[in-house]
Amino acid sequence: MKKRVVVTGLGLITPLGTGVEKSWKAICAGESGIDRITRFDPTEFSSRIAGEVKDFNPEAYSDKKEIKKMDTFIHYAVAASQMAMDDSGLKSTDENRDRIGVYVGAGIGGLPAIEHYHQKMLENGPKKISPFFIPMVLINLTSGQIAIRFGLNGPNSCAVTACSTGTHSIGDAFRIIQRGEADAMIAGGTEAAICPLAVGGFGAMKALSTKNDEPKRASRPFDRERDGFVMGEGAGILVMEELDFARKRGAKIYCEIAGYGMNADAYHITAPSPQGHGAAKCMRLALDDAKMRPEDIGYVNAHATSTSADSIETQAIKTVFGEYAYRLPVSSTKSMTGHLLGAAGGIEAIFTILAIKDGILPPTINYEYPDTECDLDYVPNKARYAGINAALSNSFGFGGTNASIIVKRFTD
Repeated sequence: MKKRVVVTGLGLITPLGTGVEKSWKAICAGESGIDRITRFDPTEFSSRIAGEVKDFNPEAYSDKKEIKKMDTFIHYAVAASQMAMDDSGLKSTDENRDRIGVYVGAGIGGLPAIEHYHQKMLENGPKKISPFFIPMVLINLTSGQIAIRFGLNGPNSCAVTACSTGTHSIGDAFRIIQRGEADAMIAGGTEAAICPLAVGGFGAMKALSTKNDEPKRASRPFDRERDGFVMGEGAGILVMEELDFARKRGAKIYCEIAGYGMNADAYHITAPSPQGHGAAKCMRLALDDAKMRPEDIGYVNAHATSTSADSIETQAIKTVFGEYAYRLPVSSTKSMTGHLLGAAGGIEAIFTILAIKDGILPPTINYEYPDTECDLDYVPNKARYAGINAALSNSFGFGGTNASIIVKRFTD
C-alpha cells in the first residue's frame, strides 16, 4: 500500500519578503513585489522590471566561509530549508538520517555566477576564477548543500525542468516517501537568475512584460492587457513526512499531499500544446492519483504567467472541470510575485497549502480588463475567505513539461 504523506514544515523567500508569515501576509493583502531592477542598470533592456528579493541576508543563515561557496540560488535554498526544518521541529539523528532525503531543484541555477566569472576570466585570465565556481553553479548542489547542512544521508536529487521544477521536486519526493524509500524529504524549488544575460535572453524571446513605467501593474495574469511575464526570484521549501513517522514525533501537520501528475506536451520548445491538451491530461493524472473527482477541488493556483498562454490554461481547466470550472476559484499568485521560474512551484505549493489552512484564497491582482478567452472566476484583485478541503497547483515549463499537485486538509 502507498504510504500517506503530510507536510510539517514550510520555508519561503519571495519578492514579497523573507519568511512565510511576511510573504503570506502580503499575498493576502494583494501587494506586488515587482519594481525596477536594481541588481544592474537595466536601461538598455526591453524589460527593466523584476521581482527582486530585497530583505534577505545570507549571513543570518550561513557563515561567511560557506557563503563564498554558493551562488544566490543556493543561499535561498539553504535558508528556506532551515526555515522549513525549524518550523517542522524535525531533527536529524544517527537513528533517522539515512531515512531523510532532499529533493530541491532550480530551472536556471547559477547563471549570475557564470556571467560574473566569465567576465573576470576575459579581463584578468583564468587565475581569477574561484575554486568554488563549479559547485556554485551546479543545480544539484542545492540538495547537496542542504544535505550537508543537516547531515542527511537519504535520497538526494533534484529536478531541472524549467518552470515545472518546484512542483516536480515536491511530487517526486512525495513518491519517494509513498514507496517507503524515505521517512521524510526536504523538497521544493529555488531560483536567483535576475542578471543581464537572463533578462536579455528572455527579452530576446519577447517573453517579458515591457510595462516598465508601471511595475506594480505589469504582472496581470488572465487580463486582456497582459504582455509577458515578470521575472522573480526566491525559494519555496517543504518538509514532507510519512504520516506515522510524523505522528510518532508529535509533529504539527499542515496538510496531506493527495495526488501528483506529470507528463509532456511533446509539441514545442516554448509554447504549450493548443487547447491545453497536455495541461488537462496532467491535472487529470493528479486527480486520478488522488482518487478525487473534479468537484472535490475547491481552488486552483494556476501556472498563469501573464502571457498569451493563460487562455490555454483556462481552456485546460474547463476541459477537466466542465461546467464546475465556472464555479471553481482560480487565481495566479504570480500577479504579485512575478514568475520565479524553477522556484515557482515551491512557493505556489506553499500558498496553496496556506489557502487551505487559513481559509483565504489569494487574489489575482491587476485584473482590470476581462479577456473573452479567460472567463473563469480568477478571485479578482482581493483575497476571498472560503473554507476549502482540497486544492490543485499547476506548473508548466518550456519543453512542454507539465506538473500538477493536489493538497488536501489532513484528517485521520
